[in-house]
Amino acid sequence: MTAHAAREGRTDAPGRIDAPSPPEAPGPAGTGGRTGVWFIGARGSVATTATAGCAAIAAGLHPPTGMVTETAPFADSGLPALADLVFGGHDTLDCPLAKRAEALADGGVLPYGLPSAVRAELDAADAGIRPGGPLPGDTRDDEELIAAFAADLTDFAHRHGLARTVVLNVASTEPAPGPDDTRLPASSLYAAAALRAGCSYANFTPSTGLRAPALTGTVAASGLPHAGRDGKTGQTLLRSVLAPMFLQRALAVRAWSGSNLLGGGDGAALADPAAAAAKNAGKERVLADTFGTAPEGEVHIDDVPAMGDWKTAWDHIAFDGFLGSRMILQTIWQGCDSALAAPLVLDLARLLARAHEAGISGPLPELGFYFKDPDGGTSAALAEQYATLLSFAERLRAHA
Repeated sequence: MTAHAAREGRTDAPGRIDAPSPPEAPGPAGTGGRTGVWFIGARGSVATTATAGCAAIAAGLHPPTGMVTETAPFADSGLPALADLVFGGHDTLDCPLAKRAEALADGGVLPYGLPSAVRAELDAADAGIRPGGPLPGDTRDDEELIAAFAADLTDFAHRHGLARTVVLNVASTEPAPGPDDTRLPASSLYAAAALRAGCSYANFTPSTGLRAPALTGTVAASGLPHAGRDGKTGQTLLRSVLAPMFLQRALAVRAWSGSNLLGGGDGAALADPAAAAAKNAGKERVLADTFGTAPEGEVHIDDVPAMGDWKTAWDHIAFDGFLGSRMILQTIWQGCDSALAAPLVLDLARLLARAHEAGISGPLPELGFYFKDPDGGTSAALAEQYATLLSFAERLRAHA
């Protein structure tokens, strides 16, 4: 292998990405210790909502509703200030971020007038978005794509004088790769680029990301913090509260079925049965982790374009009470996925950046509170996960 290939972490063995050499420092820290937040899917609903929302909260235009890191237990834990976050990312779409925000405001996702109020911040973030891929006709191999994406991250850090950058995948769900696939899925290309550029990483989607077998050695050798797969925002959040209740009260769950109606980009992506299967795996894992085995029943996902960025999730739970009494609990969750997810990805950006600064490396099961499929730990029992998260805040405070 040439010196250049070794430095770039290249290998001639197909299907495997070697661990790169330790990355160079991203450049001098900004005078305010600024932190980069790099979104995969930077012009999607979640990233746009998070970018606009961060600007609005930092300017005092709106309260930080839904942001756990803005609650009292996280005070003095050394998290980067919202005003010190700098946004950029990769996307295959070219719609300007401000225009995307206006569309979200028209749909009721963002407050009326907010895109105009934070237009400067949206334009600044839009200037930091680079073309993603691979697009149809792209002839670059996996190594060339990883190198290009990593170069974008390194350039972003240097241009803004960032202390560190967190990469968050908030793109649409991709199908799980098949056993005969010879190429890494796009989510794994971005994840490998994040590690090569020395960035901490979290995957808020059910896509493969760091879980590709070809990246196992790279992840272990990177010395970088990473956390989870598939954000826990709505139906599964509720399941992680209700399932322990049934278990702790010794009520036998006979069947647990669910249905999701949603529109927007996520609805269109999940119309693909392979993508829907990847999504449902996380929902089912919560029940299996709690009960030891998944009860009878399935989750169905239906794309309803007219619903836009809104979602309705329904659960039907059949359980037995004392002396075999047959009982049923039904729940309906109606909400906006983007508004549910945005505060959580901002939390994760701050927590991962702080962990990186404190020298904490590897998987962070303490952040399982945010995921259906954490990196370490289980996906069940939200109350226990919250207690673990608070302990993590104490750990960060000790490093402050």
